[in-house]
Formats: sequence, C-alpha cells, structure tokens
Amino acid sequence: MFSFKIFTALVLAATVNYVQALSSTLQQLTNFGTNPTNVGMFYYRPTKLANPPPLIVAMHYCSGTAQAYFQGTSLAQLADQHGFIVLYPNAPTAGGCWDVHTDATLTHNAGGDSLGIVSAVRFAIANWGVDAANVFATGTSSGAMMTNVLMGAYPDVFKAGSLYSGVPYACFQGPNAWNSQCSQGQLILTPQQWGDRVRNGYPGFTGTRPKVQFWHGTIDTTLYPQNFWEEIKQWTNVFGVSQTPSTNLSGNPLPNYSRASFGDNVQGILAQGVGHTVPERETDTLEWFGLSNLQPGQGVPSQAPPSGPTTAPATTVPPTVAPPTSTAPPSNGPAAAHWAQCGGTGWTGPTTCVSPFVCTPVSPPFYSQCL
Repeated sequence: MFSFKIFTALVLAATVNYVQALSSTLQQLTNFGTNPTNVGMFYYRPTKLANPPPLIVAMHYCSGTAQAYFQGTSLAQLADQHGFIVLYPNAPTAGGCWDVHTDATLTHNAGGDSLGIVSAVRFAIANWGVDAANVFATGTSSGAMMTNVLMGAYPDVFKAGSLYSGVPYACFQGPNAWNSQCSQGQLILTPQQWGDRVRNGYPGFTGTRPKVQFWHGTIDTTLYPQNFWEEIKQWTNVFGVSQTPSTNLSGNPLPNYSRASFGDNVQGILAQGVGHTVPERETDTLEWFGLSNLQPGQGVPSQAPPSGPTTAPATTVPPTVAPPTSTAPPSNGPAAAHWAQCGGTGWTGPTTCVSPFVCTPVSPPFYSQCL
C-alpha cells in the first residue's frame, strides 16, 4: 500500500530538487527604509540578471507567507530564465492578510503596508540597479487586493499589475479589515465613483498610470465575481475608455476562460466554473508585463508605451470571438438597484431593475447593468 510516509518523502524530494534547480536562494531583506507596519521582506535575485533588471513584487494570499508564495509559484524559475528580480513581501498581521482598508495604506506615502512594500522597491532601485521604469506587481486574493492598492496609491512606481481573484481599489476601505459588503460583491458604485477612489489615492498625479490585468472565477464564494465587474467599471473609468471590450476572446488562455481587453491598459479574464482562487498563470502575467522576451544581460525589449488617461472613450471594435454565454435564470428576488448588475456571463442574480431603470448590456455578453 502507498503510505503517507512515502508520499511525504516524495514531496520533500521534489521540493529539494526544485530548490536545487534554481540559480540562487530566497534571501531576507532588512533595513530597507520606511516600514511603519513592519512588513517582512524577502527577495530572489538570480545569478544572471537583465541589464538593467526589472523588478516584480509578488504578494501572497491570506494565511500565506513570502516563503509559501516563493515555493508555490514559478516566478523564481522564470526569474532565472529572464533575469528579473522578485520581491516577496510578508504580511505583518497574525492572519497573514494585507492591509488594504486603512486610509494610510490607500494614500500615497501616507503609511500602511503599501508604504513598507514601496520602500523595499525604492531600496532595490537605489541599491541593486533595478530599472525604475520596469517595476511590476502581482498577487493572489489578499495579495491581489494589495496589487490594486499599489496600482492606485503608487502609480509613479509601478508600470503594470496582474491580480488573481481580488477586489477593486479601496473596496475594503473603512475601519475594519474585512467587510461582507465588499467580499460578497454588494458594493455597487458608478464607474466615476470607483475611478475617483483610485484618483484619491494620489491626488494631483498627472503621469502615466500602470496598466491593470485582473483574473476572477465565476463561482468564487470568497470574493464574489461581482467584484470582477466592478473592477472593469473602475479601471476603464481611470483610463477613460469604454466598458465595451475592444476585443473578446473565448477559450483564452484555457477552454473555459474568456479574455476581454478594454484598449491597451485594462484586461479582464473570467474563468468559468473556477472558484477562489484562479490559479496563477505566471507566463501570461509576464506577457502582460512585456517581459516574455527578456534575456539575462539584455534590457527590456522596446515596446509601445501604454497610453495615458484620455478624456473620451476609446474607439472599440466588434469582438473577434464571442465568449461563452449563459442564460440567466428568471429573477426570484427583488429588482436590482440603479447601477447594479442584472445579467451577463454566469450571472444568477436579479434580471430586472427598479423603475425607471432598464437592464442594459454594457459589456455583452459579459455584463449587463441597470441604467
């Protein structure tokens, strides 16, 4: 009989082989600057670097650790292949969740976990020769929420973010670290209101904002999929583009996934039948960051810079491939309020709206809203 001891031995052997396959090891970083909440910091620096090396900040989920995220993702292996450096922050709270709710963490240079993370980024730029124009962030669940926080509060530091199963920027804002209104997708705001929350993170910022890619599952019962639609509203407003996708691709990157792009700077990937959390696809994230063709010893390949905010929606084109559709069941509950979701892929909630509003396809067939 296959025993638990044999299974454990195989796991340990695989872990040792994984570590030995890397060119370097996970190291701790201390005394890296202002760190008001005592965020722990670790990094992986491959033996062969790009010139200058980009930096990716990779943030763990609730109950996770920097070490767990280092071992559980392939970012370190990809760092060996491409020559970038990875920072693995470690949340200071007992539960391992990131502070994504306080005014300090949501405000540029005001404090919180976000400032500790950014201090480590600034240290890496000043001391390791990191390319300040190519700093990125990614994370899962609570780490995805922090990725959104960094995109909003520190647009001057980051070039792009890729977040797996998170919530909009400042969705959890308030006195408590967790609230069901946000987690259950009950916080429904207008695009302008969501966009204003991002802009309030760094009042007066006029530079180019980081582009944002977010992933979510349609049966996520920890951070409900409504948060995906709210993220679309938020970031299309920030970039001043239409909520109608410029392209829709079904079966991308997997058969049950759909990828919607809203111009060059906003992308949402919806995973049918996937719960919490959507598994990381690190190579896809690297492509979004523009690092897929990066080689040790070389700089980041030149590419067209992301467009900055505009005052008018961008021109859209018809979807090239229609994503999978589903028929929403008849509404058995109360009518949806103004601005609420009333239909779309995977939607099982109310399909009628309070008078005088009408359920209107906004991002068909992804999303319909009471307008």
